[in-house]
Amino acid sequence: MKNVSLKIDDSIFRETEKILSRIKKPRNRYINEALNYYNRLQRRLILEKKLKKESELVKKDSMSVLKDFEEIDYVD
Repeated sequence: MKNVSLKIDDSIFRETEKILSRIKKPRNRYINEALNYYNRLQRRLILEKKLKKESELVKKDSMSVLKDFEEIDYVD
């Protein structure tokens, strides 16, 4: 494990302490779980942004191919 020193806003610290006293969880464990949750959230947001960018890159070509298919005269 790594040691980290951080500064927390007073209001966030007070709220966290109230919650910790109710759920009976060590502060260190709570912060680790919070960071893990936030990291997963950020990875999902990064992936979403990447997928949107890639989708925009192929959008024009996809629409062109779709138009070509629509113009094909299918004969039975």
